[in-house]
Amino acid sequence: MELGSILVVLVVIFGALRVAKWILKKVNWWLYEAPLGEKQYLLPPGDLGWPFVGNMWSFLKAFKSSDPDSFMRTFINKYGHTGIYRALMFGNPSVFVTTPEACRRVLTDDDAFKPGWPISTVKLVGRKSFIGISYEEHKRLRRLTSAPVNGHEALSAYIPYIEENVIAALEKWTTMGQFEFLTQMRKLTFRIIMYIFLSSESELVMESLEKYYTTLNYGVRAMAINLPGFSYYEAFKARKRLVAIFQSIVNDRRKLKMDGAIHSKKKDMMDSLLDVEDDNGRKLTDEEIIDVMLMYLNAGHESSGHITTWATIFLQEHPEFLQKAKEEQERIVKKRPPTQKGLSLKEVREMEYLSKVIDETLRLVTFSLTVFREAKTDFSINGYTIPKGWKVLVWFRTVHLDPEIYPYPSQFDPSRWDNYTPKAGTFLPFGAGSRLCPGNDLAKLEISIFLHYFLLDYKLERLNPECPRRFLPHTRPTDNCLARIKKVSSIA
Repeated sequence: MELGSILVVLVVIFGALRVAKWILKKVNWWLYEAPLGEKQYLLPPGDLGWPFVGNMWSFLKAFKSSDPDSFMRTFINKYGHTGIYRALMFGNPSVFVTTPEACRRVLTDDDAFKPGWPISTVKLVGRKSFIGISYEEHKRLRRLTSAPVNGHEALSAYIPYIEENVIAALEKWTTMGQFEFLTQMRKLTFRIIMYIFLSSESELVMESLEKYYTTLNYGVRAMAINLPGFSYYEAFKARKRLVAIFQSIVNDRRKLKMDGAIHSKKKDMMDSLLDVEDDNGRKLTDEEIIDVMLMYLNAGHESSGHITTWATIFLQEHPEFLQKAKEEQERIVKKRPPTQKGLSLKEVREMEYLSKVIDETLRLVTFSLTVFREAKTDFSINGYTIPKGWKVLVWFRTVHLDPEIYPYPSQFDPSRWDNYTPKAGTFLPFGAGSRLCPGNDLAKLEISIFLHYFLLDYKLERLNPECPRRFLPHTRPTDNCLARIKKVSSIA
């Protein structure tokens, strides 16, 4: 073939590729934007990306790198600091909101927004869990379950059990040599949440549940590819096993109730869910009970385990903050009446500096980087329109790491909370509005009790302090904090 003919063929191929690329880039516009008519010109700036995949590849690429914030930074660099951007995420046309005021409005306006979690996530967590039910159902279930989780009486009752397990775990860890601190911390928080919700189960059941929850969480923020070899496929299998275990527990509890044996033990959350009925006398179905339990047990140990781990790491990395926190705990013990054994809820609520340590850890780690909502109607915000049916991703991570809100945001500095009350929308570790995390007080109680005993008598020695981090499904050291726990001298 002559050179001229080869050039012509190459030009044709190159031209065909450019046309194909243009068509592919237009597919999502034809699917999602063109049907909006004139409203498409009021959409936030952004790009829906490639067909079906949308912006997911760039999201996963960024969050599997050492710089997860590069994902949102590409929007800011390309479209400016508008605080609101459009994209295609988890198979849906979506809008990111990244400013405090926009986040507050979306989270607190229940008339304009409803939960908008991806269908794939709802299938994993449960369509009858808090992320899948309507506002009315959520309000009812939250009212029924809040007192046994966050009430003053309940929190006070949980303290002795949490203390007992924290003390035993710390002592055991000093004999283990090197171990994965995060892994053991998650096992500890899982044991605690199991006691609160199910009183007690066998070690075998607890180990199975904890293992399946780990697999489930890896699939929650993965692409919803339900084929062997993909995280979502394994997560879906894990959910089926979890549901089977919970169904067995529900069946056993119902039999105990019928036999009248339920009154011989402490009443727990499972008992409450079996007993509760609405104003019309309707009781919860097995599916409702199982999905609520599955959600609570997951959220109740993952967040507490990770945040406690990071608070411990940060304190050990900053001796000046560790010493200040330690001195506060020593003062609490020294002024305790001689007849008192263990912590009281009053003492926990007097841990002012430790509370700042926990808040700073929650801000810096941002355990949940986003929550999902869906516009129930066309909604105007920041001069743009969010169309009805589009998803809204409230991007907590950008708010918590905004240098205009938190100077030097990547630094761990509990003193930034001295005489500081965050403005609405600037601190969202547990969300906001009617769907604020129902277990926030319990989580902070667990973290506080662990840090109390750790600060008094122990220290953490990491084996790989410079090891990189992973950011999906949650921020963690790649070695799960391989470390040793050593005992130090107690207070006089």
